[in-house]
Amino acid sequence: MTVKRIQAGPRMSQAVVHGNTVYLAGVVSDDLAPSVTAQTKNILAKIDKLPAEAGTDKSKLLSANIWLTDIGTWAEMNTVWDAWVSPGNTPARATVEAKLANPKLVVEIMVVAAK
Repeated sequence: MTVKRIQAGPRMSQAVVHGNTVYLAGVVSDDLAPSVTAQTKNILAKIDKLPAEAGTDKSKLLSANIWLTDIGTWAEMNTVWDAWVSPGNTPARATVEAKLANPKLVVEIMVVAAK
């Protein structure tokens, strides 16, 4: 079975396709505004593009892992997520509080999708 790497770099690929499964790396915002809303919107826009490069879309999400630097922003992030996620096609999901690599990042999201 072949492996296709999308936006591969020396440390990691932004997405990897193996068979009929697409694995995205953790996606962070390019907009470092302190708002969970702004960062989540930016991340989800990026997530829309990466699966498209792999031949799939958000309606085929299988799982999502979400990291928040403050679990108290869970409801704020969910407002953006709920408006974005494909109705009737919600993935298995976990959301946890964690320290992220850059102190200006407040949310990171990683998804797995079927092709």
